[in-house]
Amino acid sequence: MTAKQFYDWQTSGGTDDVMRLVNILEKADIAWCVIGGVAVNHWAEHPMVTEDVDLVVASDAVDHLVALLEDEGFRSERFEWSVNLTGHSAVSIQFSTEDFYSDFPSRCVAADVHGILMRVASLDDTLRGKIEAWSESSRRQSKRIKDLADIARLVEAHPELWSQLPPKLQAQIQAPA
Repeated sequence: MTAKQFYDWQTSGGTDDVMRLVNILEKADIAWCVIGGVAVNHWAEHPMVTEDVDLVVASDAVDHLVALLEDEGFRSERFEWSVNLTGHSAVSIQFSTEDFYSDFPSRCVAADVHGILMRVASLDDTLRGKIEAWSESSRRQSKRIKDLADIARLVEAHPELWSQLPPKLQAQIQAPA
């Protein structure tokens, strides 16, 4: 089973939704990159399946992109800090509209994630995004624990990141050998 087939199986057909999303983004020539767990999967040693695809797009392109995706059958729901979309699968797509992430696309890299070519936040930006998410005390405990695990996965794969962790995180994650 290929990585793409495994992802598709885990997400009830999510490969098609993600590939449609990527194609629409590329055709529209919108600056974008994936963040969150999908970005961690690119940079970590062992990927973990996630049904969420978090990304950031140029803020001036959000309305245009949502319209394009709705034309292709995606359903959207707007929140204060994001736009969430669903297609035909179990994949949940979320565009972050937070200013914190606005410059991430300018430093992204092309990467194969789960057999799908995407633009992925840089390693440093992926770590910064995970630290930001983990630091948000209003997030559900289960999400913060997942963020902590993602940070640990990044540090295990890239020990040089250890020095970028705030002391509160260094106290919770084992230092690289």
